[in-house]
Formats: sequence, structure tokens, C-alpha cells
Amino acid sequence: MKMISALVLAMIATAAAAETPEQTAANLLDPAKVANIAADPKAAVAAMTNLMDPATSLILMQKSMDPATFTKMMQAGMSPDILKAYMAFMDPNMYMKWLAASMDPNFYTAAMAPLMNPNMYMKWLGAPLDPRVLQMAMAPLNPNMYMNWALAPVNPANLNMMMAPLNPNLYTQWAGAAADPKTYGTWGGFMNPATYGNIANPFAGFIPAAPAAK
Repeated sequence: MKMISALVLAMIATAAAAETPEQTAANLLDPAKVANIAADPKAAVAAMTNLMDPATSLILMQKSMDPATFTKMMQAGMSPDILKAYMAFMDPNMYMKWLAASMDPNFYTAAMAPLMNPNMYMKWLGAPLDPRVLQMAMAPLNPNMYMNWALAPVNPANLNMMMAPLNPNLYTQWAGAAADPKTYGTWGGFMNPATYGNIANPFAGFIPAAPAAK
């Protein structure tokens, strides 16, 4: 049991260390990926760790000033990937993962590690002098920011997004994702005919299997 707990802690620590504040900010601004964070305890710990770093908040604020950020969020919202991401909340395996994490003290240790790290507090104390903070403070004086927002309605990316509902491929992709058993995780097995095997064919047991082709 101790070996399993140590392995879980190592996996959580690796996930938290592997994800940078930039990656966490990008995932939080993606409607599909933010669901993946909530569905996976390891990803949630990595996100919480980086959210305690002022760099993540600075990146989120910087991206909120760019209209392209909201264009990407809306594009992700129309993608069938968002269906796959949120269907994970119907999968009992997700709740089993969180139940196992809730009973593992190493999970809480990994989640509280940033609070016990003095370097994290030093980062917050030094945040007002961070060049990125000074850049954001000067952003309202930059006319390019207002031009980006004024020209957003005629941005090709936004025009393509507005035309997306007229593209039949969008609905074909959504229909394909809705009919794919993999979209529903464990429950998808009930939609897959291969799950039932011989039950669907009561005579399968009396018919010898064909030899595999060489």
C-alpha cells in the first residue's frame, strides 16, 4: 500500500512539475481542456499548483486583453471535442479516481505543497515589479489594443467562425462524436455491438471460427 501511495505521489508531482503556467493558462481558456482538468485529479493538482503561481494569473490577464483569445474559446466550444470532454463526467471511472484521491493523504500533500513553499510567497511579493505587470499597466495607453478590438468583427478567424454553422461538416463531426462509443467512456460499452459478442448471436457457439488469414 505504501508503494502504491508513493507511486501516486510521484505521478502527481511529475504532472505538476511538467505543466508550465503557460500550459495551465491555455488549458483553462479552452472549454474542452478545462473539463479534462476537473475530471482528472492529477491534472487538477497541476492546475492548482500553477494557479498559486502569480505567473499564471498574469498570463490569463494578458490573454484576456486579446480578442483572439475569445475567438479560440468560441471555436473550441463548437468543436465536437467538447462533447467528449464533458461526457467524462458521466463515466463512473472519473468518480472512482477522485474517490481514490480523496482517501490518499499524498494527494492532499501534493495539493498543499505550494502553500508550504516559501518561494511561492516570494514570487507574489515580487509580482508588482514583474515586467509583465508593468506591460499590462501600460496596455491601456497602447492604441494597438483598441485597434485589435475594433477590427475583431472583420478578422478572418471570426468571419470563418460565424460561417461555421453553415458548414455541414460541422454537424457530421458532431453526429460522429455522438455515435462513437468512445465518447461515453465506460458507458460507451453498452453502445458497442462488439461488447455483447456471442450474446447477440446465440448460434455463435455452434459455428466454428474461421481460420485467420495468413
